[in-house]
Amino acid sequence: MIAHIIVLLLLLIAVPDYYLHRHYLRRRRGYTWKWRFLWWLPALVMAVYALALTFSGDFAPTEIGYLYLFLLLLGLIVVPKVIFALCSSVGLLVCRLTRSRHNWGNAIGLLLALLVVVGTIYGSTLGVTRLKVRHEEFVSKEIPEAFDGYRIVHFSDAHVGACTGYRSVILEKMVDSINAQHPDMVAFTGDIQNKLPSELDRVQPLLSKIQSRDGIFAVMGNHDYAKYIDGDPIECNLNEALTESKIRSLGWTLLINENRTVRRGNDSIFVVGTGDDYDSRYQPDRSKRSNFRKAMEGISDKSFALMLQHAPQLWPDSVLNHTTAQLTLSGHTHGGQVRILGFAPISLREDYWGGMYQEGHRALNVSTGVSGLIPFRIGMTPEIVVITLRRN
Repeated sequence: MIAHIIVLLLLLIAVPDYYLHRHYLRRRRGYTWKWRFLWWLPALVMAVYALALTFSGDFAPTEIGYLYLFLLLLGLIVVPKVIFALCSSVGLLVCRLTRSRHNWGNAIGLLLALLVVVGTIYGSTLGVTRLKVRHEEFVSKEIPEAFDGYRIVHFSDAHVGACTGYRSVILEKMVDSINAQHPDMVAFTGDIQNKLPSELDRVQPLLSKIQSRDGIFAVMGNHDYAKYIDGDPIECNLNEALTESKIRSLGWTLLINENRTVRRGNDSIFVVGTGDDYDSRYQPDRSKRSNFRKAMEGISDKSFALMLQHAPQLWPDSVLNHTTAQLTLSGHTHGGQVRILGFAPISLREDYWGGMYQEGHRALNVSTGVSGLIPFRIGMTPEIVVITLRRN
């Protein structure tokens, strides 16, 4: 994770300190070599820290707390300096062009730097421990009469490895909120862990308390596969098998390219689940873990099918074109974890990132998730979604 941007990180750590040193510190009286050393010491520590994370091998260190501490220091120390230095340098340029002596960039930079510090503290604490319940309705003539008013609670991206310490309260809120809905069905759409199945051991008693009339159906997400560990094929396969086993031990029905029937009297609906192998280079004809044809076996075109697929990016091509599923539930995006004044930056990159989307008589619900590999959120509150089926 850090290795992919290490050069950029080192520049962000060093350049603002050099700018501030050159323009504001070096000519000050009393700025001796001792003060120079103290000034450069935080940058040196951050650079060494970044390099240590780079050479740790895995996508993220096994002791994930080291990564969290680094990112916290980045938000409290490095990013504010970058913001201030950028505003100050632009202000300095304006002063030279206008022959002004007052650099307004310093005041603006100081204000923005302060906002970054406050945002970092909020996003790392209150931002990740709140929880909202979003309510949606899906109306379709293909919903059987007995399932009119059927309540599905959809949650995604638990990332339990990030829910430690004070952040563990989010899982407790999640379980309490799900059970408080008295759902007919609970659907989980992947990323129960950060990278290792051992993360589930601590929270297994809590997750086992989730209850619903027709059970809990689940699929795996990209973090539930061994994509983020530096291991040989045997170790990776063993980790994936262990994750599958631990999910099933919760009493959940894990669906991997298969389906199950849920009955109400003489009526029935199908719950379909596929694997997840989405990445930015995904092409529908090169799918490895997702087999939509196999997952839909035995389901007629007239039956109502609920599709669980971790990545919403697969909906327009694979789900709409290769299945008859009327309603698809996904996660994966976390809503980008940031929304400021109603604007989510992820919307510039993704077409389906959070909420309910309609395409004709078919729909996709994307949950912005409960947690994330990086426990940080501003304006994108963790959520569970209550979806009520309505027969038209």
